[in-house]
Amino acid sequence: QVRFVESGGALVQPGGSLRLSCTANMRITRETNMAWYRQVLGKEREQIASINNPGWTRKYDDSVKGRFTISRDYDKSTLYLQMTNLTSEDTAVYRCNAAGPNYWPWGQGTQVTVAP
Repeated sequence: QVRFVESGGALVQPGGSLRLSCTANMRITRETNMAWYRQVLGKEREQIASINNPGWTRKYDDSVKGRFTISRDYDKSTLYLQMTNLTSEDTAVYRCNAAGPNYWPWGQGTQVTVAP
């Protein structure tokens, strides 16, 4: 069973940057499309970025397009999310998983808080 551990979240000022990591406990095949999700307390989880194979196609929600970049390292079984120009609207718990429709168990996530 695949398990994820997310890290890299922090308290950051508006306009700041963070790099999130999500490491799996086993190798995930290159054919598996992966995604980053975020959830604000009391709201539904939303997919904000995905990376597909073949072609390394990346897709972003409009709310993060141009500011976030998703990438992956197969050898390290790790998914990354580079976040720039952060705003208070980006405050959430961030998790990774398959891009759907089937999912592995969700990790605990990493908290990103954007505040002065």
